[in-house]
Amino acid sequence: MLPFDDLEAIRKWLPIEDMEITDDPAAIQSKLMQGHIMVRFGADESRVALIPFASKQGLRKNNDTENEFSVVGPKVGFVEDLDTNIHLLRSQINIPNLIVKEITIGSISQTKVAIVYIHGITNERTVRTIEQRLDDIDFEVVFDSSQLDQIISDNSLSPFPLFVSTERRDRVVYALISGQVAVISNGSPYFITGPSTLFDFFISPEDYYLPWILGSFFRLIRIFGVIFSLFATSMYVAIMTYHYEVIPKGLLGPLIFSRLNVPFPPVLEVLFLELTIEFLREAGARLPTKIGQTLGIVGGIIVGQAAVEAALTSNILIIIVSLSALASFATPIYKMSNTIRFLRFPFIVLSALWGGLGMFIGICFLIVHITRLESLGSPYTVPVYPLRFKDLKDSFIRSSYQSSNMRPRYLRPKALFRYIPKPTARRNEDHEEQ
Repeated sequence: MLPFDDLEAIRKWLPIEDMEITDDPAAIQSKLMQGHIMVRFGADESRVALIPFASKQGLRKNNDTENEFSVVGPKVGFVEDLDTNIHLLRSQINIPNLIVKEITIGSISQTKVAIVYIHGITNERTVRTIEQRLDDIDFEVVFDSSQLDQIISDNSLSPFPLFVSTERRDRVVYALISGQVAVISNGSPYFITGPSTLFDFFISPEDYYLPWILGSFFRLIRIFGVIFSLFATSMYVAIMTYHYEVIPKGLLGPLIFSRLNVPFPPVLEVLFLELTIEFLREAGARLPTKIGQTLGIVGGIIVGQAAVEAALTSNILIIIVSLSALASFATPIYKMSNTIRFLRFPFIVLSALWGGLGMFIGICFLIVHITRLESLGSPYTVPVYPLRFKDLKDSFIRSSYQSSNMRPRYLRPKALFRYIPKPTARRNEDHEEQ
């Protein structure tokens, strides 16, 4: 026979921390979604005891965001356990409309893969598309979500990532409430979200934790950094090989003097330094953190100084290549950063062959390629092409919360408005009344 006959007696006999007794349906639903156990007696079915049962392990242990670090905002990241990752999401999106569909992929690995979206917001066509692509996978072993990214991609021949891969919980939450779908496999700490656009890869969650003016400024800095990193060295090759006339007279002397003893043409000079930077970057990434940082700093200084003294390169080019390498790190998403690193080399070759005309040809091919890309059937360059004026509010700049209350229209969400902002005049009147 039980030693208690009502809910209050349970509290006395079982002094469990955070135990709650309530008859509020909303509170009951919320606690159940968080992993609580519900206990009730037949005599009073409306009043229940809610006992916390969800494991807290993994919420702040070994899951800090390492590759997408930000100074402002939460630093909670995902781990390799699927159930823990779903719990992390549910602790932030505590509604029953958060749907999690699990499927098994891999004839040998039998890897559990979760498809996450919000019912009533996400377009059902997008959900069906990603479900069908995952069901069509005939693969033996799935190690990581990055494999799923490549397998279900709309274009496997493109160097551009078509899904945002992130370890940050706040980025996944923002994608879900915007109407996107998130996918993660067991054993991976990274979610992939889509449909994604080109601008999603230059958006940092930190933009939304700062005033919108500062967030917009830093976002523009990132976009400018990517453009500089992509074209700086190729423009140097084109100018030094074919277009000396565009150099101002005051700069022409130092440029000629810096290359006076260099025996190589500009293209070989640039390729030598670019490959050296890539060697240092790869070596630093594969070594332990402390050793990798030391190698990058010391190796860069020693190699750069030795190259100048040996007349293998010029001082000005070292500055340009160093700034180009620094600018490539401004990209928040690692996969897009790798794409920018790769694209520099075709532009260097084209500028060495045909100068400015070669760069123009490369830019035309690049624009045509990205405008033809799609992510889950959605245009990759939207809202610029096809042009969507209202969605430009969160592309190049980050608008204020008063003017960015609608979800992106290109996602075709079932609920367009995130919230209804109160006009400034009304807020002032409410403040005066108080």
